[in-house]
Amino acid sequence: MADRNADTQSERRRGFFERVIAPKLVARACGCGLCTRQRQRVVPDASGCVVEFGIGAGYNLPLYDRDRVTDVIGVEPDPSGNAQAEARAQEADIPLQMRNESAEATGLETGVADTLVTTYTLCTIPDLAAALGEAQRLLKPGGRLLFCEHGRAEDPRTARWQDRVNPWWRPLAGGCNLNRDISGAIASAGFSDLTFERYVPRGTPAIVATHYVGAATR
Repeated sequence: MADRNADTQSERRRGFFERVIAPKLVARACGCGLCTRQRQRVVPDASGCVVEFGIGAGYNLPLYDRDRVTDVIGVEPDPSGNAQAEARAQEADIPLQMRNESAEATGLETGVADTLVTTYTLCTIPDLAAALGEAQRLLKPGGRLLFCEHGRAEDPRTARWQDRVNPWWRPLAGGCNLNRDISGAIASAGFSDLTFERYVPRGTPAIVATHYVGAATR
């Protein structure tokens, strides 16, 4: 009985960490200066009606070019960051519509977006292929996907370590996966004109910080 109670308490502690603590840690990490500098490489290129997957607390909103962007539709299943996103949108003078939906299946109209933005999001979405398929549906013909993500390392030895560590990392980091081939997934989803840079920012470990930054066309 004692062992069973101990196991139950351990599960509760782990569940509390995964539900409450991990999302806050991930949100703080995504708002750091390093991540902001990487976001700045793609977000200002957005134009027209923008759909942003995984908008969270709205860290990208101050980075949009107000002269190029008409409005932003933020898709985010977790409503805990809504108030922060709305405050950032107001400060940036960006019209924002929040939708607490999954990126895999939104209720938005087909062809609503001129640009679809993802930053530090594709690593976490449970069904990546479905989300990229939804991105294809939401973009107008010729619309652009802009992405700033982290994922599978180019070095095979580092990539093998990512595979080993990922089952332990994922629950500690709010569902984040270290080892997703971001560019491969985008190409497989049918996007064209895929251009990207894969790099590791100076002073960061490749196992967690191999970046994919680029664009593709519907």
